[in-house]
Amino acid sequence: MDDVVRRAVERAIGTMREKLGEQLTIDDMARSAMFSKFHFSRVFQQATGVSPGRFLSAMRLAEAKRLLLTTSITVADISHRVGYNSVGTFSARFSRSVGVAPIAYRQLRGVLPRIPTGEVHRGARCAPVRGQLHAAPGTAPGTVFVGLFPGRIPEGAPAGYTILDEPGPYLLQNVPQGIWHVVAQCLFRDERDGTTYTGHHGPITIQPDVTRIADVRLRPARTFDPPVLLAFPALNARAAVPVAV
Repeated sequence: MDDVVRRAVERAIGTMREKLGEQLTIDDMARSAMFSKFHFSRVFQQATGVSPGRFLSAMRLAEAKRLLLTTSITVADISHRVGYNSVGTFSARFSRSVGVAPIAYRQLRGVLPRIPTGEVHRGARCAPVRGQLHAAPGTAPGTVFVGLFPGRIPEGAPAGYTILDEPGPYLLQNVPQGIWHVVAQCLFRDERDGTTYTGHHGPITIQPDVTRIADVRLRPARTFDPPVLLAFPALNARAAVPVAV
């Protein structure tokens, strides 16, 4: 990615962050990037892995998560602050993406007892996904969540997940056939420099009874990375969780 595109996408993301409560259009975002609408949409997708609209929606829900945990603002007020005209629509989208309703998210302090996984019909043919999480020498990413999602944004019920004490081999059993993204997210900052690490591999296609190898390299989180919307489980639920059958 060249510097012109990088700066353009950064400007657009900055505009989204500044105007989460406003009704931004793709034209507004393209103007902030100083690109035509069609060129902007294309390069933004290439840089982030998602469309501008999806990125903005994720930023709004991520900000709602932050406000729920750090303020006593009502859910209704939070929904308006992040650009929703309907509290019901906000609550439904929050619940679907985060895994729990806004009020429950606040009460649980952002930590779920466990993450519900996607359903697989009995008798469906599945396959495992295995791989290696790699960390750069001299880094200490710590505890890592690894999950399989249908899209680039970690949200909703993953096809399966596991939590590792540190980078290394991982295994996800009983993954249904389809197209998935492997997303790795460190649950804590590196104590040495405060860096948050993340990683992505995909999309990958799962075929019945065929083991898929998907190695992931952890790297410092960037402005271009879509926000993590799924609430993570308590660490006492760190054992590998297969897809429910």
